[in-house]
Amino acid sequence: MTELLDRGPERADPIPPPPPAPSTEGRRERLARLGRFLRQRPGLVGSALVIVFVLLSAFVPGLLAPGDPDFAVPEVKLRPPGTPGHWLGTDYLGRDEWTRLVHGASLSLEATVVAVAVALVVGGLIGLLAGFAGGWVDEVLMRVVDVMLSIPPILMSLALITALGFGTFKVAIAVGIASVASFARVMRAETLRVRSSVYVEAARSVGTRWWVSLGRHVLPNAAGPVTVLAVLEFGLAILAVSSLSFLGYGTPPPAPEWGSLVAEGRNYLATSWWLCTIPGVAIAATVLSVNRISRALDGEWGRAR
Repeated sequence: MTELLDRGPERADPIPPPPPAPSTEGRRERLARLGRFLRQRPGLVGSALVIVFVLLSAFVPGLLAPGDPDFAVPEVKLRPPGTPGHWLGTDYLGRDEWTRLVHGASLSLEATVVAVAVALVVGGLIGLLAGFAGGWVDEVLMRVVDVMLSIPPILMSLALITALGFGTFKVAIAVGIASVASFARVMRAETLRVRSSVYVEAARSVGTRWWVSLGRHVLPNAAGPVTVLAVLEFGLAILAVSSLSFLGYGTPPPAPEWGSLVAEGRNYLATSWWLCTIPGVAIAATVLSVNRISRALDGEWGRAR
């Protein structure tokens, strides 16, 4: 004992040094890797820029187009793109096409966000419950989902709008309900995969309550693919909302929804092509950009797994 006490101070562990501060070279290397990543994926960069533009148009339209989208000057109606003061031209009432396009993004994006949120929450809960509970609960819920999958989404949306009525919010609800089945199937598959994992079985074996295991282990680990699907569904929801607005089920004129802009310009397609082409290009660019980003997220998630 005396010997150990005598040797104690000599064998005392030294205080560990503080961790080194991140070097400037390390930060430069990370920035260089990020630059190489972006240079190798110009399509992804372009898609991100398009989405940033759409978000700016939706949330701060006055920053990009400070004018009134309903202000009409009949003297300058049907002016082509490139006209001074109207670089995207004017419509049949003399309203600036750029201003209407920018301000219409907020209406289209608002409906799209509501639609995706409805599909994500309702479909995710159905799939989570079916995959975790199993048994007759899984059978009943999945048969309902199969029935929903057998109906084309556009037909289901039209049937729901007939029951709910017209308007942007009701169109969003209809599009969201029509997309519930896809989210339910993906969430169920991921829930079944995670439920059979070792850590979930270990949590059950030590007496963890089922709702704790569901919220702490199953849901966080099953949410990745569903999140990627939500990004992909965002682009499809824009297309569905615009299609229903084109058919006249959205907000009535003079609201500048993108689908309504295409519908208004089809009567002048032979003489004023830009009235249909410009909002159509905006819809197509947004959908393609969202799809490109969702593919990138899917690839990253697959490598992480």
